[in-house]
Amino acid sequence: MKIKINKEKTVMAIAIGISCFALMLVMFMQFKVVRQTNITEIETMRESELRAELTSWQEKYKEINERYQEITNTISQYQNESESDQQTAQLLEKELEQLNLALGKTDVEGQGIIIALTDNEGKQIDDRLVDRIYPEDLLLVVNALFGAGAEAISINDQRIIAMSDISSIGDVFLRVNSERISSPYIIKAIGDITYLQSAILGKGGCIDQLKEAGHDATVTEGRRIEIEKYNKTIRTDHID
Repeated sequence: MKIKINKEKTVMAIAIGISCFALMLVMFMQFKVVRQTNITEIETMRESELRAELTSWQEKYKEINERYQEITNTISQYQNESESDQQTAQLLEKELEQLNLALGKTDVEGQGIIIALTDNEGKQIDDRLVDRIYPEDLLLVVNALFGAGAEAISINDQRIIAMSDISSIGDVFLRVNSERISSPYIIKAIGDITYLQSAILGKGGCIDQLKEAGHDATVTEGRRIEIEKYNKTIRTDHID
C-alpha cells in the first residue's frame, strides 16, 4: 500500500518553500544594504537619527525572525502530519494483513499435523463391505481440529474457511470449495501439535472411528506445513 500525498499538503509544502526562499532573499538584501552603507554618512548622522535607524532595523529583524519561527513551526507540523499519515497507513496495512489471514486469503506456513485418509470402499473386512468416506467424516475431522485451535486447515490443498462447502458428487467423488476431490484425502492443519493430535487421536476419536470403519488413516507431525490461500471470491450478496 502506497501513501497518497494530499493535494492540499503538496500545495502547502510548495508555499512554505517559496516563503522560506523569499525570507532568505529579504534578509540577504538587508544585510547587503548594511554592508554598502557609507560609513561617513553614518558618522555624520545625528544621534537621534541613528537611534531611529537602529530601532527600525531591530523591528525589521524582529518581524523577520517571527515570520521565520512561524514557517519553522508550520514545517514541523507538516512533517509530524506526514509521519502520522505514514504510521496510520502502516497500521491499516497491518490490519488488512490480519483480516486476510483470518479470512484465509493468505498463503501460510507453520507447525502442525498432516492426516492422510484413504477410502477403502469395496474392501471386505470381517465379512462386511467397507463403506466409503463421506463428507460428514471429513467435517468431523475438520471440526475437531478447529476445536483444538487449528489456525489453518486444507483438504487436498483446498483451504477450509467458514464458507467452504464439503459435499458429495454422486457416489464416487467429494467436493470441497466446489472443486472435485478424491481419495486419498490429505488434511493439513497448522496449530499446536499436541492439541491437534489429542483432538483426533485416542480411543473413540474421529481417526479411530475411521479406522474401525475400515479406512486407512495416518497422522504425521510437520514442522513446516504450507497451506495455500482460499482462491475463491467471498460473496456477501445478502448481508446488509
